[in-house]
Amino acid sequence: MDKVLVTGGAGFIGSNLVRGLNDAGTDDILVVDNLTHSSKHLNLNRLHCSDYLDKDQYLERLDSLPKPRAIFHQGACSDTTETDGRYMMANNYDYSKVLLHYALKQGIPFLYASSAAVYGNGASGFIEEPQAEYPLNVYGFSKFAFDNYVRRLLPGASSQILGLRYFNVYGPQENHKGRMASVVFHLIQQLRKDGNMRLFEGSEGFRRDFIYVSDTIGINLHFLESGTSGIFNAGTGEARSFIEIAEILKRLHGSGSIQTIPFPEDLRGKYQKFTQASTDALHRAGYVEEFLDLEEGIRLYYNQLSESGGYHA
Repeated sequence: MDKVLVTGGAGFIGSNLVRGLNDAGTDDILVVDNLTHSSKHLNLNRLHCSDYLDKDQYLERLDSLPKPRAIFHQGACSDTTETDGRYMMANNYDYSKVLLHYALKQGIPFLYASSAAVYGNGASGFIEEPQAEYPLNVYGFSKFAFDNYVRRLLPGASSQILGLRYFNVYGPQENHKGRMASVVFHLIQQLRKDGNMRLFEGSEGFRRDFIYVSDTIGINLHFLESGTSGIFNAGTGEARSFIEIAEILKRLHGSGSIQTIPFPEDLRGKYQKFTQASTDALHRAGYVEEFLDLEEGIRLYYNQLSESGGYHA
């Protein structure tokens, strides 16, 4: 029972979680993922894990595999422009329920990825309460639905269930995400390519809570150790503008310009223009580490993209 399971372990946050577990001395890790997009294998090249299974094979073999000591469920379809609701719910809701009930039956800590997308436009704030939740897209709804499913089970659960609502995460190992990669990633790549950073029209009013990926790993590992259950925001509590990011990058790069491009039609009404986590519940639950500030996080990421293409060495 020493093995740790990480679903989505070849993805962005999942592979960083594998790295965090490695750094903490854990190499006996079963990575579960879907490598249809084969470039994700690059995220695993410098990591240590004991086994790999496709996500569908894992469910088929669930009851015959050794019981893990913890489950980090990071696997999901995270494309906020996906319009196939049946596909989204099968991936993000149904699959998660199967894993959750397996964990509860076996008494295994279950730590899973939720999302700040549940809050929608943030009209009622970003506090972990139902009145603040109104997702704008079906991705956000899939996370919202699973959070609510968990809420109904939490009072009677005899083992840990921990949901983390990731805010706007950026950092190494997100190369495969394409259009869904962070604003920071895209601006760095544009700056390095032709010195011209492109922002959506209206970006001067966009402010989001950007959190460096290593901080999300620290939160996960803290809760694995503490055994706390609940649903918590994983954000810094500070919103910063897209323009600020571009200006930080101009200073780092020594040059650069900012161009405004039309706002994509497929994102209208589905795009969060403002996010800012309430961190009160997170702090009350015992996580009191300082978050990396945006300037330092961007500097680290800029250098890593330059030196190793954005992958862990």
